[in-house]
Amino acid sequence: MTADRARPWLVTGAGGMLARDLLAELAAAGLPAVAATRRDLDITDPAAVRAAFAAHRPAVVVNCAAWTAVDAAEEHEPEAYAINATGPRLLSAACRESGALLLHLSTDYVFDGQARTPYAEDAPTAPRSAYGRTKLAGEQAVRTLLPHTGYIIRTAWLYGAGGTSFIRTAINLERTRPTVDVVTDQLGQPTWTADLAHRLVELGVRALVGAAPPGTYHGTSTGTTTWFTLCQEVFRLLGADPARVRPTTSDRYVRPAPRPAYSALAHDRWQAAGLPPLRHWRTALTEAFPTLLPPPEPPPTPATTPARNP
Repeated sequence: MTADRARPWLVTGAGGMLARDLLAELAAAGLPAVAATRRDLDITDPAAVRAAFAAHRPAVVVNCAAWTAVDAAEEHEPEAYAINATGPRLLSAACRESGALLLHLSTDYVFDGQARTPYAEDAPTAPRSAYGRTKLAGEQAVRTLLPHTGYIIRTAWLYGAGGTSFIRTAINLERTRPTVDVVTDQLGQPTWTADLAHRLVELGVRALVGAAPPGTYHGTSTGTTTWFTLCQEVFRLLGADPARVRPTTSDRYVRPAPRPAYSALAHDRWQAAGLPPLRHWRTALTEAFPTLLPPPEPPPTPATTPARNP
């Protein structure tokens, strides 16, 4: 497949945090893009998908659309399945018919979270939640329908300027609470959406010229940390005392869906595409941090004193 800079990239889930950064990266690279929010394109509707492909004739589709409410998926698995599995299947079928590439975003939740070393791209999957099961079904659809033009990019612990995240929550908690209790028994790789968006563009461009083999890639930062240590780093970047972050364990926070205790992903596959892994999470967070801060509050309006007649 040769590069076609005239045909656009179709970005689904365009209202989300990652998609916003991706659209900015595409614009910076001079690549045409179509931003499709859920209102613009319901990826679970076959007719809507066919119409979108007929109207835009995309060269690359980046599927950022997903049901990401992890706990809610436990009670609404059919609805989550429609977005996380049926949607990717319909997009894959349309890509196969039109010749477009598909970059499909997935998650660390397809693993059981019990490993002690980073999960390889071909490690056995064993999701423990409805969310993980539905995302795995989406991966399987892409692999089945697009063995030569499908790319699955698993990511985790995302944060960015355009949405909610643990880091933005931690920033708010530092300003509103004297201490914060954060779990020490979940380990992962905080990943800046701007870094991942840049990598998605690089991968898609290389894929279009046959320089990146299809298959599964892990789009997370290098290095690992716990939520506890990450929160301490946020406090440090704010100039606050990291000791105000107190360690606790996951059994203090019982939730409908189990969280992976170990979410570290290996990055060996990038070498096949001629690309390095994403940079270390701490380096990325330091650069990203100013973009995550809330805007400063405006100074108070000075009170006016009525003028007196002489």
